[in-house]
Amino acid sequence: MPELPEVEALAGFLREHALGAVIGRIDVAALSVLKTFDPPVTDLQGKDITGAARWGKHLGIEAGGLWLVTHLSRGGWLRWTDNPSSAPPKPGKGPLALRVHLFTTEGLTPAFDLTEAGTRKRLAVWVVRDPQEVPGIARLGPDALAVTEPEFAELLARKSSRLKTALVDQQLLAGIGNAYSDEILHTAKLSPFATTASLTPESVNLLWTTMRSVLLDAVARSEGQDAARLKGEKRSGMRVHARTGMPCPVCGDTVREVSYVDRSFQYCPTCQTGGRILADRRLSRLVK
Repeated sequence: MPELPEVEALAGFLREHALGAVIGRIDVAALSVLKTFDPPVTDLQGKDITGAARWGKHLGIEAGGLWLVTHLSRGGWLRWTDNPSSAPPKPGKGPLALRVHLFTTEGLTPAFDLTEAGTRKRLAVWVVRDPQEVPGIARLGPDALAVTEPEFAELLARKSSRLKTALVDQQLLAGIGNAYSDEILHTAKLSPFATTASLTPESVNLLWTTMRSVLLDAVARSEGQDAARLKGEKRSGMRVHARTGMPCPVCGDTVREVSYVDRSFQYCPTCQTGGRILADRRLSRLVK
């Protein structure tokens, strides 16, 4: 799933490549992605793109007083093409959900596609006059890169849960998902199952500082990358996430995994849990 660094990079990519372009035809290949009908998506046609922004893991472009906002969900992505097909896509065929054709000041006619891999289609698109009309944006907590340390400490104090759960709760803190929460907790050497109530002021400072460091490093590595290369850049920077069975790059211990019904997370026992193995919740009780 694209998280704060990748979505921030995509917003930057759109600001660099799409700002000033005029929106042409919009092809909707999967009607299920549209979550609004007023204003209709066709109202964007003929309007100049004047901005691109990110709210948590939501991405949007502004044109003519309207916003086209998307949440890419788990399998979604934005793909840029300089030579799009002029033929409208066939609905329900392949990963394409929506295509936005553009006309640039240089006379070029590129397009960007919103695509979604897999069979569980969750990618969503809204056309709104104000981004706050998008329910997910209206419920967001403060952005993970904007929250101050005192605000962060207050948020954690109000949340009685495990650290892993707290970091990915978008209503508590916006922008962090499964991957970067794994990386943040590993870098801070904190157990995913430690509770927010157990944190000392020193641990809160460590977690806040590490969160900013990990996210800012990922943003810096993503800046200027072509949209097609961002996924690879994200994977290359991971130390424990999606590296089950591989050696921890810090201590050499084997990276372990805890699996749920439709997701999993990774951690290093030596770095994070004092050598203890956290049991798979599907099989036995959690080892705290």
